[in-house]
Amino acid sequence: MARRRLAEIQMLRESGLLAVDPDDHRTTHAVTRLVSAGDASIGHLLGYHYLHLWRASLYDNGELARSLRREVAADQLFVAAVSNPRDTIVATETGEALSISGRGAFATGCAVADRLFVSATRADRAARLVVVARRGAGGISHPSDWDNLGQRLTASGSIVFEDVRADPGDVLGTFPADEDDSSTRWLRLSLVSLAFQTVLTQVLVGIVEGALAEAAQYTREISRPWPASGLESAVDDPHILVGYGHLDANLRATQLLADEATRAFSDADAAGLSLTSAERGRAALAVSAAKVMSSCTATETTSRIFELTGARATARTSGLDRFWRDARTLTLHDPLVYKAQELGRAYLTGKVPAVTAYS
Repeated sequence: MARRRLAEIQMLRESGLLAVDPDDHRTTHAVTRLVSAGDASIGHLLGYHYLHLWRASLYDNGELARSLRREVAADQLFVAAVSNPRDTIVATETGEALSISGRGAFATGCAVADRLFVSATRADRAARLVVVARRGAGGISHPSDWDNLGQRLTASGSIVFEDVRADPGDVLGTFPADEDDSSTRWLRLSLVSLAFQTVLTQVLVGIVEGALAEAAQYTREISRPWPASGLESAVDDPHILVGYGHLDANLRATQLLADEATRAFSDADAAGLSLTSAERGRAALAVSAAKVMSSCTATETTSRIFELTGARATARTSGLDRFWRDARTLTLHDPLVYKAQELGRAYLTGKVPAVTAYS
């Protein structure tokens, strides 16, 4: 499995896709969706790669962010991050350097990344840091504990840091513990939460596109009509036609919402430090709506395609099961009910979502 992940990352290097401009959200999201239709794991990794390169420029160390982009463009480097809000990774000052220790529960792509963004809390809890580490740095290990139902090639298992050294020049940004939405910098940095949600939305839309396309091909080429239909071809069965019609309509609606979420996020990003809480809130609602719809559409479509393809389509050789496994795994990334709750509260009271690590 590890060799296969490395092989697919190498294919991304050779394709040139790692060097796409990370500030061009419409293009990176479109590429993420397209790749996800073929392999949701690789689309997930690629979407996060773009996200991390983009967010690097939001932090204090502009020279390091620019250097990273130059390296990625020149050497087709792959970037990943350890940034789960529930992690307990600590940065301790040791003379002029930092020592990073702790464990990250989910570290998507880190086992195959060339550069890692590590979110850590200072030992005195006075601030949080984002530090850049290189692949193969001493003290970094990747336990073999990613054995989940879907998204198997994302290398999303845990990561362990044991006294990993970081120099001051490796620190992308520092965030005082008492900084809040009264700070324009803090508000702009809060867009990172929305960036994760928009990327995951595009991955889910890609899963639906891929599932529906492969199921349709199976129906056209392999599925047999039910004897009671009196038909000679499955594509003439009105029940099958109606089923695909409903799934196609749902996909079209989901694509439009996902594109709207990308536009809202892009506009919020373009506002820079002039971004207001109200503008940020409206973008969050657009992203939440797309996440709700894409999650529901993904789980429904990847399950219902088996009703339209027939019992033989459940054979492992068809590969159709991978779409459901990937969708089911991704839609559990954060509870969907909280996104729906945000939308309901805004609809009834006009209150925009509070800024969290997931919204």
